[in-house]
Amino acid sequence: MSHLLNGLAQPELQETVLPYGNLDATAKELLRAAYQVRQRAYAPYSNFKVGAAFRAKENSREIFTGCNVENAAFTPTSCAERTAITKAVSEGYRQFSSGAVVAYKPDVFISPCGVCRQFIREFAGSTDIPIYIAQANDAQSQQEQQEEPFNSDDPILCTSIFNLLPHSFHTY
Repeated sequence: MSHLLNGLAQPELQETVLPYGNLDATAKELLRAAYQVRQRAYAPYSNFKVGAAFRAKENSREIFTGCNVENAAFTPTSCAERTAITKAVSEGYRQFSSGAVVAYKPDVFISPCGVCRQFIREFAGSTDIPIYIAQANDAQSQQEQQEEPFNSDDPILCTSIFNLLPHSFHTY
């Protein structure tokens, strides 16, 4: 009966925590883009800002960013991850090679919500994609943040969409 697992997503990437300084240049670029767009978040109700960035698979140079946009009615609030992917889809991109999410809560990584996990999964297809999750460093000065928003030893959760949404399904 194990054949029934064949259609379910299986993680291809090992989940780990690495120092920012040990990441490759493309992962750092995604994290910086997510950090920068987080500054534009519209979060007057929760004051919880999130930034996300996704690199298009078809063009490894193209990065799409998004921030959370809240609404007083809460239900129409748009998460950063869905904003970034929706922007990419509106520009004709539907597959991604990697993504990054940056938010801040003391002593914990903030991963995408369940809806965003399924949304990312929709555009992953049959390929597991790396997702880098970092904590924003709001205590760092604005000048330092513009130059480099992360310190070399800042921890980064290196995971993937199949790790975040194990045994997920895809209908095609």
